[in-house]
Amino acid sequence: MTQFYSGKRTRNLFDPASREPFVLSRTKLDLFLVCPRCFYLDVRLGVGQPPGYPFSLNNAVDILLKKEFDIHRANATPHPLMKTYGIDAVPFQDKRMDEWRDARTGGIKFLHKPTNFLVRGGIDDVWINPKGELHIVDYKATAKNGEVNINAEWQEGYKRQMEIYQWLFRQNDFKVSNTGYFVYVNGKTDREAFDGKLEFDVTIIPYEGNDSWVDGKLKEARQCLESDSLPQASSECDFCTYRKGVQDVLDPFMPTQK
Repeated sequence: MTQFYSGKRTRNLFDPASREPFVLSRTKLDLFLVCPRCFYLDVRLGVGQPPGYPFSLNNAVDILLKKEFDIHRANATPHPLMKTYGIDAVPFQDKRMDEWRDARTGGIKFLHKPTNFLVRGGIDDVWINPKGELHIVDYKATAKNGEVNINAEWQEGYKRQMEIYQWLFRQNDFKVSNTGYFVYVNGKTDREAFDGKLEFDVTIIPYEGNDSWVDGKLKEARQCLESDSLPQASSECDFCTYRKGVQDVLDPFMPTQK
């Protein structure tokens, strides 16, 4: 059954008077960083941004990568890509992996007592090196000419995502390396014919994370939600720009209050 965007929800809303921990996902925290107004409208008032279309091909790549790395996880052996890139690690074995990967209802969780936020996020993978340090791993998929990288401005969200995961594992008393890895899958578009198959190049990109910002931003997000005033919109938020444009156009058609 197809689910349609309802425009407004009445569940999972932040209540300033509640003493119960409030579940704050990694994606909602990132929304606060991108646009406090959209964050407030969503988490406090229940008006979320319209959902995008599902990336079915990306999801298929994600599932297949997890299956592939899980074979080496079960055998405690490094994936050939790790050897290719000189990464001295193996996939981390833990009975909670399936739970940590469940972004919808599970994930790696931590109760941040200063804000009473139960922060959670669903990871793709975790590797462990001989020092006992965990490396957080995220899978990405694209199809572009040339080498893939994480240097574009729109990819800053990828880096924040990695750092939140690093923070979450550290709060759960794991020893976590600052070095995380993006396993980036790039569909080849230079083939002469499709022939019913799509070929990929797989690249591992290291990233040195710094999660020192997370605690402060959680406190700012709490202050934002506790306020009864609508926050300022981000000047770079397309959703807020669209809403303002629509309002400006509709205002002349609205009946004048007498």
